[in-house]
Amino acid sequence: MPPLTARQRAGLTVALSLAVFMNVLDLAIANVAIPQLAGELGTSADQGTWVITSFAVSAAIAMPLTGWLGRRYGEVRVFLVCTAMFTLASLLCGLSSNLAMLIAMRAIQGVFAGPMIPLSQSLLLNNYPDDRKSLALALLMMVTIVAPVLGPILGGWITDNWNWAWIFYINVPVGIVATLLTAALLRGRETPTARVPADFVGIGLLALGIGSLQIMLDRGKDLDWFGSAAIVALGGVALVALAFFVAWELTEEQPAVDLSLFARRNFTAGTLALCLGFGAYFGNIVLLPLWLQTQMGYTATWAGLASAPVGLLPIALVALIARYTSGIDLRWITTSSLCAFGAASFWFAGFNSEVSFPMLAWSRFAQGVGLALFFVPLMSIVLSGLPPGRVASASGLANTLRTLAGSFATSLTTTWWDRREALHQAHLSESITLFNSPAQGQTAFATLERSIVQQAYMLATNDLFWLWGWIFPRADLSRLVRAAAVQRRRHPRGGRLKIATLIEGNR
Repeated sequence: MPPLTARQRAGLTVALSLAVFMNVLDLAIANVAIPQLAGELGTSADQGTWVITSFAVSAAIAMPLTGWLGRRYGEVRVFLVCTAMFTLASLLCGLSSNLAMLIAMRAIQGVFAGPMIPLSQSLLLNNYPDDRKSLALALLMMVTIVAPVLGPILGGWITDNWNWAWIFYINVPVGIVATLLTAALLRGRETPTARVPADFVGIGLLALGIGSLQIMLDRGKDLDWFGSAAIVALGGVALVALAFFVAWELTEEQPAVDLSLFARRNFTAGTLALCLGFGAYFGNIVLLPLWLQTQMGYTATWAGLASAPVGLLPIALVALIARYTSGIDLRWITTSSLCAFGAASFWFAGFNSEVSFPMLAWSRFAQGVGLALFFVPLMSIVLSGLPPGRVASASGLANTLRTLAGSFATSLTTTWWDRREALHQAHLSESITLFNSPAQGQTAFATLERSIVQQAYMLATNDLFWLWGWIFPRADLSRLVRAAAVQRRRHPRGGRLKIATLIEGNR
């Protein structure tokens, strides 16, 4: 069939971006609705968090199976089914009358959410000409950047003014448009399929290992980590299941997950940098709203607004970056991104509890410089040199590991934050006794105690931003220098990892 016209490519970009936006937004938007949702369904907020956990677990299991599903049934068909079923599950989530039904619908929603992002990347790249692939990838990455930022704001506004069910109902019209538009534009453009046998053992080990790991990460802090027998059991099951999974997949003739991708230096180095950088970034976008709401008196909406400026520069610059950096070594772009992240983290680490809203917003705006340069170069490195038939597998595996890195970052961030607060509170309290004049009187002592707790959390927040400031520059793996070895042999004159040459595939 003839290639898509420029107008058709624009329509396809919109359709796939809507699906990705709906997918990524759904996880972020649900977080702020848990208290209202739990109250209306007659359950505790702690039990309500299973609404988030069930989605995350099922999505993490389904995502690495994207490549196998695409080879077996066709990438277009799988994407359309997943988007349509995700939309239907969203409707059923909103109609749920009790917590058990809502958790079940969220699990179903997660199963179909998993393959959507990797397949959207694969379908977009496969239908764009070589000289436009970087722009297509940049536009899609912009959506994954903006959705987590808008999620808390939109979720807070909906729950404050409407009802929690509407955080799911808003997916319905978006999902219908994305499904119908994609189906119309990609009619007759199905990818090649083959009778690939189902690797039931690999799929079972993957589900057991990833599911146990994800639940352990989501519930660890609430259950006191390895002080809990349940967490120890989950950790043991995850370790054993994933070890057997790796051994099985490496020896299986038709594996469910293509682990041979790690034999490619660009994929391994790019994925490692992606996970480290995204983990550090995700940790601070989790911590900032949490600190603002629990210690600084911000509402969910205002905490979201304070975080939102991080997405402004990527929106404004992503197309320009994709267009004008095609001749620049991708490793330098990635290094610049991570250094910008680190500088913004060090800036925030110097704040105190008197910091103003404009100062918070400006610090997040500055972090947007790093975010604008982050995803596109790294995903270009991850997918470099791959033939079209392996793009979905590579994207699915890389995005799975990125998602798990975000889960690790969330768990570690909230745990370390509380423990550093306890340490700082102990240090600040050492010089305060009932015999000190500032502490005399019950009211004065209570006020002083609140102030100590607030300052302790402020110092704990600063500690984590200092940590991230050191982690970001070290995530570039300069380290991506070695990742260029294969590319340098193919292009001995320059040896540069450039967007224009990376996504062309092996020809």
